[in-house]
Amino acid sequence: MKLMIFSESKDERRGTPAGRPAFGRVGRRGRVPGAGRRRRGRGGRECRPWAGPPAQSSCLPAQAGLGAPAKRSGRPPLPALWFLGRRAGRGWPRHRRGAGQEVGARRPGAVLGLRRGSATRRAGDSGPRGTRRGTRASAETMAEEEGPTVELRQRKKLKSSENKESVKEEKISDTPIPERAPKRRYSVLLVLEAVLRPKVILSTSGPDVLFQRFAKIFIGCLAAVTSGMMYALYLSAYHERKFWFSNRQELEREITFQGDSAIYYSYYKDMLKAPSFERGVYELTHNNKTVSLKTINAVQQMSLYPELIASVLYQATGSNEIIEPVYFYIGIVFGLQGIYVTALFVTSWLMSGTWLAGMLTVAWFIINRVDTTRIEYSIPLRENWALPYFACQIAALTGYLKSNLNTYGERFCYLLMSASTYTFMMMWEYSHYLLFLQAISLFLLDSFSLEQSDKVHEVYKIYIFSLFLGYLLQFENSALLVSPLLSLVVALMLAKCLQLNVKKGTFIAKIMKVINFYLVCTLTVTLNIIMKMFVPHKENGHMLKFLEVKFGLNMTKNFTMNWLLCQESLQAPSQDFFLRLTQSSLLPFYILVLIICFLSMMQVIFRRIGGKSLKETITLEDERIGGRPEIIYHVIHTILLGSLAMVIEGLKYLWTPYVCMLAAFGVCSPELWMTLFKWLRLRTVHPVLLALILSMAVPTIIGLSLWKEFFPRLMTELMELQEFYDPDTVELMTWIKRQAPVAAVFAGSPQLMGAIKLCTGWMVTSLPLYNDDDLLKRNENIYQIYSKRSAEDIYKILTSYKANYLIVEDAICNEVGTTRGCRVKDLLDIANGHVVCEEGDKLTYSKYGRFCHEVKINYSPYVNYFTRVYWNRSYFVYKINTVISFQS
Repeated sequence: MKLMIFSESKDERRGTPAGRPAFGRVGRRGRVPGAGRRRRGRGGRECRPWAGPPAQSSCLPAQAGLGAPAKRSGRPPLPALWFLGRRAGRGWPRHRRGAGQEVGARRPGAVLGLRRGSATRRAGDSGPRGTRRGTRASAETMAEEEGPTVELRQRKKLKSSENKESVKEEKISDTPIPERAPKRRYSVLLVLEAVLRPKVILSTSGPDVLFQRFAKIFIGCLAAVTSGMMYALYLSAYHERKFWFSNRQELEREITFQGDSAIYYSYYKDMLKAPSFERGVYELTHNNKTVSLKTINAVQQMSLYPELIASVLYQATGSNEIIEPVYFYIGIVFGLQGIYVTALFVTSWLMSGTWLAGMLTVAWFIINRVDTTRIEYSIPLRENWALPYFACQIAALTGYLKSNLNTYGERFCYLLMSASTYTFMMMWEYSHYLLFLQAISLFLLDSFSLEQSDKVHEVYKIYIFSLFLGYLLQFENSALLVSPLLSLVVALMLAKCLQLNVKKGTFIAKIMKVINFYLVCTLTVTLNIIMKMFVPHKENGHMLKFLEVKFGLNMTKNFTMNWLLCQESLQAPSQDFFLRLTQSSLLPFYILVLIICFLSMMQVIFRRIGGKSLKETITLEDERIGGRPEIIYHVIHTILLGSLAMVIEGLKYLWTPYVCMLAAFGVCSPELWMTLFKWLRLRTVHPVLLALILSMAVPTIIGLSLWKEFFPRLMTELMELQEFYDPDTVELMTWIKRQAPVAAVFAGSPQLMGAIKLCTGWMVTSLPLYNDDDLLKRNENIYQIYSKRSAEDIYKILTSYKANYLIVEDAICNEVGTTRGCRVKDLLDIANGHVVCEEGDKLTYSKYGRFCHEVKINYSPYVNYFTRVYWNRSYFVYKINTVISFQS
């Protein structure tokens, strides 16, 4: 590949274009090859035509020592190239076109994103170096001597060339003239830029450009795919070493699924046992074999679309003859996590322009995986299925918002964004809340007038299409119609239709922006209220009450609310979370990048408000990283997610991957370093050179330090053989499958009921799900077995749900929590009024002991209602008597 790099020299700034040969006075009369007869005029100038491509004639000063006679040859002499700042002799005098003659001195191009400037000196200078005034004066002198014919010809040339020059000057008039730099400084920058950022090389041949781009994209894509595959293999190996999965029986493997994960996997097993796919879907949508006295649409209520797709793939691909169902299921989840990492890689690559940022993103994601994903604790969670598609949607949105994207790239990003948005909405019942935050970020981006209004409204159309299609395919899910996302998008579309075309930067335009912002907020709230009034839906009242109690707006003794507040995932992040992010150097770099991008964004916004126009294409020396729309969107989005993560720790799994991506982009972006150096007014070293060096050196140093410190730990985790040992639960499940009747209904804690449903298939009274008010009420009533209630009260509660067996867990009954007041029995005592919660509350003494303790003693009246049929160190199983016999 041929590299052509131009540099400005001292002669060029004076008016002589560097890289052009200087023609001196011809010592003897004669004909120059390729030229006509010479003419000599006053002033000691020789005029001769030249057949070269840049010019038709040139008038050169007849001074000694300016050059040697041109040798006779078959073609005109070729212009010389400047390479690495090499100096040449005096160049051609630069004449402005239309001044009586046309000189083919080309304007030197800009390298490294440098703005083009005029190489001519100001009017008033004189000499043989070629100035505008001197050139015009020489043309007038020649015209006077050569008569009317020459004068007519010169006027025609003047008229035509001035017309051309006027068009040319209109194109470059808006470009400011850069400050003069030292003579040879740019030559080193050009070489470094050619190595680090090959896309800005000034001149390359066509095939070389295509090969260079292909090589860059191929290497980046190969690194992205490799990173995703390696992470998926790492998860599989770690899961195997942690649970010793391949050496377990099927029952022991299923016990590793805890809580709501067990429920999701149990429906996957039911689909595989169904005689046909249609019959399996029907049984799930009309399910009455899971919860007693309740028929539920499990597909809609629990978002079982991942299980439906997995079961279809397992049977359609013939994997039932190759691999066990559990390995196929967890393999799909691990593969999606690999796609998750690949999408983060690509997003950081698109933002920074180098795949080195993607590698650093993956490294930080894996090192901080305790805070970036819950895949290690619960594989079938809905977020583990949905977040990879959301990451793909963010990557497509990042590319779609870029200003310099071509038409084909925009179409590809638009299609990928549409598909991933709809899939994400189908996989998770809370997805529309996360898309609501994204829509707010795009609305603020549009409000700041960052030249992406049309693209933002195309994204709004994707939201509406996904909501409408999701409503139809999710059995007319009314939650999507009353979601705040739909209200916001409709309000934005209406405000767009009512928006007036006002010139930007004016006072009226600023007032219209404020009115538009107020209009959108008002319409959003109004439309959401109207939709809830006319659309029948199940109001998630417990979520609103939880938020009120969480933010201190209300106080309650309700068991469900207090139990949710005591969950670790719903509390504020602990200090250990920030300490882990700091030890991996992630948090300090994220804060630095966020501050620089946010301040640059505010600077751009204030310029917009002031009516100043900004260039659409931002170069390296513009020092305005805050002017890129995709960067502004990510800054706003990460601030919103970070604000929620500071309140609820469970949302850190949405925010921390964003932190990895944004921090890696920042340290690998020369534009960010250039913005910082511009503010610091760095003068000792050229900012472009230092920014390019730091964008390579800083991530390299970070990567080496992370490799040295954390890679041995990862290898130790893979080499260490752990074991999941829970023999009491295995014995309990074995007894149920062998001794309990098929139609039996079991009552107990919701977490244990999920495991019973998965391992045995028996019906239960409650499930570990918190998106249904009826199930939450069932959970609270069943938990009364650990309260200070009478045997008769507990018997009435259990028989109301047609329960046949009661399971008491010793771990809950004898729980010794580190935080007093968050134990299940403490929360029940507060809800039942058996302890004083606050001053002024009425204390209610209970004459009964705690039921879980009293029932173990086997005395009346407890033995009249319950008969113990099985027990081990952790569980006590009691049969609920249908015929009550009172004993003294």
